[in-house]
Amino acid sequence: MIALTGRAVRGGQGQKRPKTGTTERGKKKEMRMFAVLKTGGKQYKVQSGDTLRVEKIAADAGEKVQFNEILMLGGDKPVVGAPLVDGAAVQAEVVDQVKGDKVIHFVKRRRKHGSKRTKGHRQQLTLLRVTEILEKGGDKSGVKAAIGAGSVAAVAVAATEAKKPAAKKAAPKKAEAKAEPKKAAKAEAAAADDLKALSGVGPALEKKLLEAGVTTFAQIAAWTEADVAAMDEKLSFKGRIEREGWIEQAKELTKG
Repeated sequence: MIALTGRAVRGGQGQKRPKTGTTERGKKKEMRMFAVLKTGGKQYKVQSGDTLRVEKIAADAGEKVQFNEILMLGGDKPVVGAPLVDGAAVQAEVVDQVKGDKVIHFVKRRRKHGSKRTKGHRQQLTLLRVTEILEKGGDKSGVKAAIGAGSVAAVAVAATEAKKPAAKKAAPKKAEAKAEPKKAAKAEAAAADDLKALSGVGPALEKKLLEAGVTTFAQIAAWTEADVAAMDEKLSFKGRIEREGWIEQAKELTKG
């Protein structure tokens, strides 16, 4: 008999074990560029071609908007803003104005005659499709800035656009132009109701309401559920309108 010495090689002679790591040595996988943008108090990580839903934006379907608050750009050469990346922007096309899923709001007051209230709410959202991410030159692109529908900036833009046709008329004399705003301010102040008559409204809160264009009890009495939701978001009331029962109080105060 012939004695066999040494170790047997599994898999046959000449077979090499596969190497770990990348399949093609020396070539790095390119990363797709992405951006982290901020809108509506939230942050979103997006790439070109992505579809996302954000808090309602003042724009129509098919319109192109641009987000200028870019916190970070990612890819082969990531850039982190301090707090924003200068010149960076994300452009997107408005697909549609939609509503979110219904949220049930239930309030129960144990020590106030056992009253309770159930209410549904659907948040207004904007459906977007990201078209382009700009590393530089976003401030010179000329694309309309994405502004929240309930923000103070959106109200100011709407007021400016409403005043544009009137600007084409012949300008009055300087003295008359200076006197008109003062007269208008006095007229508004005289026509405004004392909003401090509402429960939980003090001087500071009354000032916020006046700045938002709410001056009379009749306006508050006519608020719908959508108006209440928009005002809650705009002035951060956190349900105070319903909790204090402003609409019912305003109706009573309007009657007199």
